[in-house]
Amino acid sequence: MKVTKKNIEKHLSKWQVKLQLRDWDISVKIIRTRWRKSGDIKVDLENRKATLLLNHKPKCLNLEEIIVHELLHIKLYGLDQMIEDLIDILYGKRKTKKRQFAWNQFMSLLETTVEDLTKGYLYHTNNSNN
Repeated sequence: MKVTKKNIEKHLSKWQVKLQLRDWDISVKIIRTRWRKSGDIKVDLENRKATLLLNHKPKCLNLEEIIVHELLHIKLYGLDQMIEDLIDILYGKRKTKKRQFAWNQFMSLLETTVEDLTKGYLYHTNNSNN
């Protein structure tokens, strides 16, 4: 799989429509330095802007899957921020064992939820006649 602007834009435009993100300004940045992630998303919720970061040598070989996964983070971003704020209110910003436990549980649940939703969307799209 080649991570090129052309390949990215093809999937991005398709999934912005499917995920109701047409009104978002999403820019793309290909990371060419050593990076442990396949992708990431930086979100500006107030201005409905995001930057999709993609590794030029991702661990995941399905570019469409990476893009859908990161776009779903945009859809869940408001909830994500609310939970992060609640963790800060409950445990403060200092790294205690309780705060770290809550944070790890939340991040684990968030990632597995996004992964499951990504697989579901891709399965439905690839196995539907629409």
